[in-house]
Amino acid sequence: MRSTHTLCTLDETRDLAEELKDIRHRLHRHPELAYEEFQTSDFVAQTLERWGYEVTRGLAGTGMVASLKAGSSSRAVAVRADMDALKITEQTGLPYASVMPGHMHACGHDGHTTMALGAARHLARTRRFDGTVHLVFQPAEEIGGSNSGAKRMIADGLFERFPCDAIFGLHNHPGYPAGTFMFRSGSFMSASDIVDIVIRGRSGHAARPHLAIDPVMTGAMLVVALQSIVARNVDPMQTAVVTVGAFNAGHAANAIPEKAHLRLSVRSFDAQVRKQLEIRIRALAQSIAEGHGAEVDIDYVAGYPTVINSAAETELAAQVARELVGDACVIDPFERIAGSEDFAFYLQHKPGCFLRLGNGEGAPMLHNASYDFNDQNLTVGAAYWTRLVERFLAPGLPGQ
Repeated sequence: MRSTHTLCTLDETRDLAEELKDIRHRLHRHPELAYEEFQTSDFVAQTLERWGYEVTRGLAGTGMVASLKAGSSSRAVAVRADMDALKITEQTGLPYASVMPGHMHACGHDGHTTMALGAARHLARTRRFDGTVHLVFQPAEEIGGSNSGAKRMIADGLFERFPCDAIFGLHNHPGYPAGTFMFRSGSFMSASDIVDIVIRGRSGHAARPHLAIDPVMTGAMLVVALQSIVARNVDPMQTAVVTVGAFNAGHAANAIPEKAHLRLSVRSFDAQVRKQLEIRIRALAQSIAEGHGAEVDIDYVAGYPTVINSAAETELAAQVARELVGDACVIDPFERIAGSEDFAFYLQHKPGCFLRLGNGEGAPMLHNASYDFNDQNLTVGAAYWTRLVERFLAPGLPGQ
């Protein structure tokens, strides 16, 4: 492997700071929702083509892959950035705030895309690697469930059409200083499932409850019982979350409604625990409903799987960060995160690492109307992705 002084440093991308800031602010002004990233996709593709990349569009609708080859090696690495925004009305008051009513880049995907573009810019002008880099610009990370952008990219032949030896991605992380990198090998971010439970009773007058079957009381009993799953059914050494996020039933004070609707978010880090949670949730919903004379419909939707980082790729990714920003700005291992991420689907097919990058102490949290991506990270992220590609595709590695 080449000596570290020939790899990208922070100083090498500083001249891109204003250009990247302009790009990020442009993307922030024009947020687009899942599978609607038409302007974003056009802009990203045209920019990459101008820099000499071979761009393949149409994966997962608005997704694309930009490829650049240098040298003669058959090795390849992929770097993924997400592009979609959220249905949130921005309240930042920034001069580059969203001009799309009710839409906002409240998760920093504008920054993720811009950092990848920064790396693309620098890789194209230096070409200090031997092999092929595939930059994956993905739609619809925020959509959740089984229709995510990552899953559709894979179904559209991502890894068959663009073979790679590993794939890497990152997400910004408010609450930690900008420029701080966080890593964890193995299970890092949780699986996330959504459960819709509809309890069907018999409507009636509030003054004659004995003639009705009350789905509200049945639902209330179920909400309490669901909390016993993590406390009494899951191994205390494991981590799981069962949250009832919505409970809707009835409209009038003097009427017992016919049905109640509960929505649950279920999170876990272990495949066996994930199965156990589903079994217990179904059993409790069925038994409690039957015990009160009600009927129940359960729609259990498997969402994103657990993000499981491979050991070798995580070690490499962390080493690159240490070389770039120093040991003091690297946390390894970082704590596990109960949030979910569809990058997990890629890691079911390829080795790789998903990491976090601090977005600033005291900064608004993700999915918050006051959130904004930290522009200090733009050149740092561009340098990091560049150096990682140069490390991974260094001349003389085995298999070349």
